Amino acid sequence: MCTFYMYSCVLQCIHLFTLCFRGSDLKSRLQRRSSQSPNTERLSPEEIILWSQSLERLLASKYGMTTFQAFLKSEFSDENIEFWLICEDYKKIKSSFRLSSRTKKIYKTYIEAEAPKEINIDHKTRDLIRRNVKTPTTVCFDEAQRIVYRLMEKDSYPRFLRSNIYRTLLDSASDYIKV
Repeated sequence: MCTFYMYSCVLQCIHLFTLCFRGSDLKSRLQRRSSQSPNTERLSPEEIILWSQSLERLLASKYGMTTFQAFLKSEFSDENIEFWLICEDYKKIKSSFRLSSRTKKIYKTYIEAEAPKEINIDHKTRDLIRRNVKTPTTVCFDEAQRIVYRLMEKDSYPRFLRSNIYRTLLDSASDYIKV
């Protein structure tokens, strides 16, 4: 149920993002949507405004996370948020067998040179991780995760705040609060 709900949120955010770039009247669509679906949890105008306070606040919101992911995907730079989220899940693994297999998968997908979704980390960190994955622990990707977070905070997040999707959502929220 939770996975389906999150998938639905992702689809809605991607749909909203697509509408924004097609030049549709996103504000009126958002206002119509806010009056529909009385039994579902909705994105509040206050929550949209809170996203501008920090990347941490944005990522703490399920709608914020979904909207940010859709934004990064539209810019072909979603590997950072994917890696960060995978690391958050990775830290919760209790089984040593599962830890070992996930470590290899994460390393091959995001860390090794020429990986399909290679993240932008320095050579020193990459070498540290290469050594760490030989005896995996739940913290072996922590330094790379910190680097990726700082990169998102300094680069992707400010771009998101200036993006059409966020500006439109923010304008909608402001209009909604005024009414």
